Order: sequence, then structure tokens, then C-alpha cells
Amino acid sequence: MNQTHLQLYADFIVKVGVNVQPRQNFIIRCPVTMPEFAHACVRAGYEAGAKRVIVRWEDDKLTRLHMELGDEKDLCTLVPSDLRSYLDFAEDPDGCCTLAIHAEDPEALAGLDAGKLNRVNLARRNYLKPWQEYTMKDRVQWCVAAVPAPGWAAKVFPDLPVEQAMEKLWALIFDVCRVTGGDPVGEWKAHVAKTKARRDQLNTWDLDSVHLTSANGTDLTVGLAEDATWEGASSVSEKGIEFIANVPTEEVFCAPHRDRVNGVVYGTKPYAYNGQLIEGWHVTFRDGKVVEHGAEKNAALLAELLSTDDNANRIGEVALVPASSPINRSGVLFYNTLFDENAACHIAFGAGYPTNIRGGSAMTREQLMEKGLNDSAIHEDVMVGAPDTNITGTTKSGGQVTIFVNGEWAF
Repeated sequence: MNQTHLQLYADFIVKVGVNVQPRQNFIIRCPVTMPEFAHACVRAGYEAGAKRVIVRWEDDKLTRLHMELGDEKDLCTLVPSDLRSYLDFAEDPDGCCTLAIHAEDPEALAGLDAGKLNRVNLARRNYLKPWQEYTMKDRVQWCVAAVPAPGWAAKVFPDLPVEQAMEKLWALIFDVCRVTGGDPVGEWKAHVAKTKARRDQLNTWDLDSVHLTSANGTDLTVGLAEDATWEGASSVSEKGIEFIANVPTEEVFCAPHRDRVNGVVYGTKPYAYNGQLIEGWHVTFRDGKVVEHGAEKNAALLAELLSTDDNANRIGEVALVPASSPINRSGVLFYNTLFDENAACHIAFGAGYPTNIRGGSAMTREQLMEKGLNDSAIHEDVMVGAPDTNITGTTKSGGQVTIFVNGEWAF
């Protein structure tokens, strides 16, 4: 691993991605397998002026033991400190920001009871919803990034010894995250500007719906929510602080109308869900709701995902990503949603982002639902873009615009 690149990566994620401000509390979630990177982020946080840097360690093996051996009822019972340990910092007058560092083994929970996993995770998400509102509504700066872990690296490069696989995955992450050239801040500044220009053009067209087709059988029309707005590259917190929510990010995304999605869509990459892979999947929508679905691998797990709650079988996001994105050009399947979703156009089962509705951050859940924004305990991105994906848009005045031709932006 290139130590210079590691510190550049940590500095960029903390000081530009999260954009830690002086006196803010800075919460970091990091796998126990990557203490060196956590330490680099802590250093960067204090250099940016953080009041406190709080590290929350996570462990795939420990999670598996809990899920395998713990009683479901007990695992679904959370205590006030689970929530207050976040809200105490969010409610601090100096505020907070947060970084989630991902390095999961995509099959860490393979073979366990999918129903139990889903119910336990749902209970946790519901209990922590008051904290999740801070990120879903961009009330605080937040960022999700990733670093290699042995199980993940071995999955991506199964023919290499683990140490070599780790080195290769580090190099690949540095490359697709624009660190390898030595000037991530400069390269990201240019990338964000280009993505914002495309976002602005989509908003100028005032679209009513988008239509995705590809040779694999995808033929999907996504009506957009009322007052929907396209977002991309960077976001702005309620205090006016710019941040990058995902590193990497190649998408421009919008909020579908929960009742206006129709057609069939085929997954183009495996999807890692609850530590297991769903492969060769497809879903059919009618009036916003999934009415038929299937998968070549883990079809039952897909069914569990779609039945998490009443609205998990509707979508809250449609995102456009060109086939020429650095992640897709790498030719590597990452088995990690953060990366794979930025290799292809995608949709998300479950909740939409209030920030994709004009004035949405100040609206209640009921007001957002009236606009057509979906509400659910989950938000699960699944990849649907192919090299030959074509996308057209219909404007509110009835005009037609070309958005994608053969997997690439048409403008």
C-alpha cells in the first residue's frame, strides 16, 4: 500500500468529502481490520478543527456471531443509548458530521437465516430513524467511503493470495477515487463541476418521466415525483456546508413518483444484501409496485428485501451513471454497492431522499408522500445500467429529449 496515497485519500475524504468544520463533532464508523486508515482519518479530522473525533469500530465476524447465536427478540430490542450516542452529538450546539468507512466481506453472513437478518436490521433501522433523518435530509455533512478488507479483497481477486489481493484492491480504489494522480482535490473539483453541469441541464428540461431500455430486456418508465429535482456530485447541508456524500460518485439522481413506475428491469451486476449475493435478478413494476420478481441466485433473499415493509417494493431513487465511469472501465466487479452503483445506472428499492424534492428537507413524511416520494425503512441500490442502455426523457410540456445513447451521456 502506498502510504502517501493513503494519507491523501484520508485527507480528501475528511477535509473535502465530509468537509469537517472547526468545532464540529466528527463521528467515524470503521472496520476493526483497518485501524491504520481510521487513525489517518482521525488525524485529518483534528487538523480540520474537529472538537471531538469519535471512532465506532465494526466487525463482520462479531456481527455474524450475534446473528447466528443471538435470540432474535433480544437482537431486535435496542436501548436508548444506541440512539442517544448519535443524537447527543447531533444536538450539540457545535453540531456534528459523520464518515462511514465500508470494508465488508460481501458474503460475511452467507448461509444465515435471511428472514432473521432482515427483521433484526429493520428493527435497528426503525429505532435509529431519528438519527438517520439527519443524513437523509442533509441536516449534517455525511460521507461514505471504502477501504479494502481481507474477505472483500479475496472475493474481488480470488486467484491471488490475500496480501496481494489487498494491495491490488488498494491500488484500484486509489485509481477510481482519483487519488493515484496525486491531486485528488483538483481532479474532484473538475469532476464535480462536470457532473453539476449535467444535473443542471436535466433540471432545466423539467422532466416528467424517463424511459430506460437495453437489449437484455429492460423496458422501464419512471415517472418523477412532484417538484422532483436532480442532484449529483456534491450536496449542501442545512447550514450551507458543501460535502460529497459518496466517494466515489459518478451519478446524477432523482426521486421517482412512488405510483408511476411501470415495466420490467433486469439487474446487470450482483447485489450484496445482508452479507449475501443476489444474482441474475429482475423485477416487474405496475403503478409503482413490484408485481413480479425473480433471481438466478438467492431469489428468496430478493423476496425478503422486497417485503421488508409495505413500501420496500417501490423505488425511491433513479440514478444515471455512464458506462465510461472509472469504476466500470476498471472491468472489476467490486461486490460492494458503493463502487458497483457508480459503474452503472441504478434504482433504489425503498426510501427516497427528501433533498430530491424542492423544499423537501423542511417537509414532513406525510407531505413528502403527497409529492410522490417513497418512504421505507430501507434504501437499497441495485444496478440496472448496461453498455447499450438508452434513456429518453419526456418533459412536462410533452417534448422528448435524449439523455443516454449506448450507455453514455448524450449531452
